[in-house]
Amino acid sequence: MRDFYIAHEEDIRAGKTTDVYFIRTRKVLRKKGIRRKAFADVTTTSLPNGWKWGVLGGIEEVAKLFEGMPVNVYAMPEGTIFHPYEPVLQIEGYYDDFGIYETALLGMLSQASGIATAALRIKIAANFKPVYSFGIRHMHPAIAPMIDRSAFIGGCDGVSGVLGAEMMGEKAVGTMPHALILTVGDQVEAWRYFDEVVEPEVPRTALVDTLCDEKFEALMAAEALGERLNAVRLDTPSSRRGNFRRIIEEVRWELNLRGYDWVKVLVSGGLDEESIAEIADIADAFGVGSAIASAKPVDFSLDIVEVEGKPMTKRGKLSGRKQVYRCENGHYHRVPADRRLEKCPVCGAKVEPLLKPLIENGEIVAELPKAREIREYVLEQAKRFNLTLE
Repeated sequence: MRDFYIAHEEDIRAGKTTDVYFIRTRKVLRKKGIRRKAFADVTTTSLPNGWKWGVLGGIEEVAKLFEGMPVNVYAMPEGTIFHPYEPVLQIEGYYDDFGIYETALLGMLSQASGIATAALRIKIAANFKPVYSFGIRHMHPAIAPMIDRSAFIGGCDGVSGVLGAEMMGEKAVGTMPHALILTVGDQVEAWRYFDEVVEPEVPRTALVDTLCDEKFEALMAAEALGERLNAVRLDTPSSRRGNFRRIIEEVRWELNLRGYDWVKVLVSGGLDEESIAEIADIADAFGVGSAIASAKPVDFSLDIVEVEGKPMTKRGKLSGRKQVYRCENGHYHRVPADRRLEKCPVCGAKVEPLLKPLIENGEIVAELPKAREIREYVLEQAKRFNLTLE
């Protein structure tokens, strides 16, 4: 018996994380000698919470899932902004070879895209100020690295998870918990011990809401650490929060009045895009938990749209192969694959096809960028296309 209810990599590759009806479908097809080539689209008809756009995540894991299998896969580059009804990924091969992987494929794309989208929305709400993902404690530890990577590529400036950061080639970020101050028994001593022990390259951010009023603890921290203090963190509980904006304003005022204007104010604790938008002008950085880590997955589905070269699909879907073009000004166009667009029908700008070869007969043929490169691509799109939260 396993100690933890998790699937290992070999379980996923063996198709054990699938819905049972895919296993039964393959059994029927193979028993009856039905072996037909199929072409399938992955799309969503809507996004969580009425969102208008999403950030595509999970492509690297999908590439690794299908590596070595007799299939062709086409996909938008990871981090691409997409919309409902646009295919983000397509797979081509004998259905009895790839059908059992539908569950895993959709899970990889759906959850990663939901988290990445939530991260970018919060980054936009924060006016592109620093945002850190502190939310892996709200989800099963088995998927902590996936959560951290998705949050990072979506726009977060750092993640708190040690393994997730390590797998991306990044350094984990974080401040200090209330446990340190409570165990030491005195906040000033705790801040000084942290300063003495923790590596010098780690920014000195003092947690200032444990035992006293935030503005008084902020001044105590500034006096104790002086120029070594980088920031104070307000993690004020909801039962004490009242008007959080006024609390932040008080802290900023008192620090500035005494010449500690370099000390930044980092806020955390139950933040979401709405609450961040209300304080984005006065806070310097944001630590976000469940609003990113527990974001709703994108409801992707995989649908056969062609069988043995003939357009065919179920009711409510569009049959046939497709391509999605995007112009330099952010206009998207979904067209039949055999209709090539040279310029945008809306503005006349140059266009590029977004669905590109990812796997050819089991071989990964696309570049799989590092997480930091994907993050830069995501933020570049957000600014170039003036993405909004509406």
